[in-house]
This record gives sequence, structure tokens and C-alpha cells, in this order.
Amino acid sequence: MTDLRATAVSDLADCWPALPLEAWKDTRDTLHMWTQIVGKVRLALTPKLNHWWNVPLYVSARGLTTSVIPYGKRVFEMEFDFIEHRLVIRSSDPQTKVILLRPRPVADFYAELMSVLYSLDIDVEIWKMPVEVADPIPFDKDTAHAAYNPEYAHRFWRILVSAGEVFQVFRSRFVGKSSPVHFFWGSFDLAVTRFSGRRAPERNDADPVLRKIMREAYSHEVISVGWWPGGGGAKDAAFYCYAAPQPQGFERQPVHPAKAFYDSGAGEYLLMYDDVRTAKSPSGALLEFLQSTYEAGAITGQWDRGSLELPPEPAAGAA
Repeated sequence: MTDLRATAVSDLADCWPALPLEAWKDTRDTLHMWTQIVGKVRLALTPKLNHWWNVPLYVSARGLTTSVIPYGKRVFEMEFDFIEHRLVIRSSDPQTKVILLRPRPVADFYAELMSVLYSLDIDVEIWKMPVEVADPIPFDKDTAHAAYNPEYAHRFWRILVSAGEVFQVFRSRFVGKSSPVHFFWGSFDLAVTRFSGRRAPERNDADPVLRKIMREAYSHEVISVGWWPGGGGAKDAAFYCYAAPQPQGFERQPVHPAKAFYDSGAGEYLLMYDDVRTAKSPSGALLEFLQSTYEAGAITGQWDRGSLELPPEPAAGAA
């Protein structure tokens, strides 16, 4: 396994705060809906990119941003600021509008955002139904999700910054096609994906909408790693790695650190976030997980690693 532990990344203790799901799940659920609303505005106004890369948000110096969105002769950007707890909408006019992030129903947030966009002469319609959640409630009717704890929202963002930095280091070691490090608001996770360069077998999911989404997302062989704040099968926040399509024997490969494991229900390797943040070197432990699980997929999937990966950097002091 390539040794990446010496790569320089931030490793301060307060960069990996505790984020117990039980303590912040109501805030998480509300924030999930808010990011879906903002993300769907970006989706509605930007050209479609392969693998749905026009969908995600991006980690910023203060939170999560849409990046620049074109609108006629103007551009605008929306950014969740998890330091001052506000959604900032900036346009090239220049005009700036602010929506405060505070305990409030999703329906109220949706109504105010649509009103603010209209006041900026941005006329956009989105599909009001949330995706990738059980029992979805249309945004304009959702009064069930209304929690917002600023402390946990800030911790969530701080983890995205730290994990994103390690993901960028991992991404830099690969010269094949790779996704940006981006935040998918549908599944509510931060991810980066490597591609073998080969087409994947066409998917045939039973649900026609899901089939369309998945065929585009997984049109080529991938190994994807990411961080998810928890829920469902993983009862708390976890880092993950999966290969699609999954090669034979992927689940039986040796991976690191020792606390990493293969979850047969999810079909992916997991390393719980708490096992990373409490490690002697959280960044080093995470890099070990990313590299070893990638190698599990690349070896069993017979990827052309010589043409896809950068050679290891020479040891310090080597001639």
C-alpha cells in the first residue's frame, strides 16, 4: 500500500469535533431539506454535466456554496455561512441578500428564498419534492422539520473542511479522471470519485426515475469515497468506500486502519468518524482508509494503475 501518512494536512484536534447523531439529528434533517432547496435552484439553472456534476454544493471558507450560477447576463451565488449562520445570495449587479439560519420550518425557508430570488429578478421553479429521503414532504408544506442548532451546524461544516482537505490530498495522487470533492445534497454526503476509464454495464433499476439517475451517475467504472453524517445502516457519522460495479472479491481485501470493516448490507467499506477523530493522527488514519479501500477496488477490478496513479513521492532527504 502506498504510504501517504507523511503528506502535509491539517491535524489540529479541534478540526475533528464530536458530532453525535442523536444530539443533532433534528438539525441535520432540517439542514438536509434547506440544502436540497438551494441545490435544486442550481440544478434548474445550470447545464447538465456528466455524472450529475452540476448538482452538488462545494465546501467554502464559511460553509457550503453553489459556486457561480448563470442567469441571463448576470451570475449569482448562494452560500450557507455556518460561522454567522445565514444564507447569503450575491449577484453580479451587485446585490446581496441575506436569509438568517435559525429554527424555522422548511416551508418558511422555502417561501423566503423564493421571495428573495424574485426580488433579485431571478425567476426559477424547482421540483418541490425532496429526494433520497423516506416519506418526503413537499418543501412548501413541510412544517415538521424546523430545528437548527448553530453549534452543531458549525461542527458539521468544520468536519467537511477537514475531511475535504484530506480528500483533496487523496485526489491529487490520481492522474486519471476524478470528480471534484463535492457535497451531494440528495444523499447529504461529501464525496470524491475515481474512474477507471472503462464503461460500466448498463444499470437496470426497477424505478424508472432511479434508473435514469443511476445510469448517468454510474455510466463508467468508479471507486468512490466519502463522509456521511449518519443514519440508516450507519448509526453514526462514517467514512465510506464503494466500487461500482463491485468487482468479485472486493469485500475480502485487507484494509486499514484496523477498525475499518466491510458492511455487507451497504455494500461498502466503513470507518466510523469517531474512530478517525480519536486516532493519534486523524488525517493519517483517514488517508490509510482512503488508499487501502481504493486499492481493494483497483486490484480486484484490474484497473490500469500504472497509467492512473502518480508514483509515490520520494522519502524526505532522498537524493
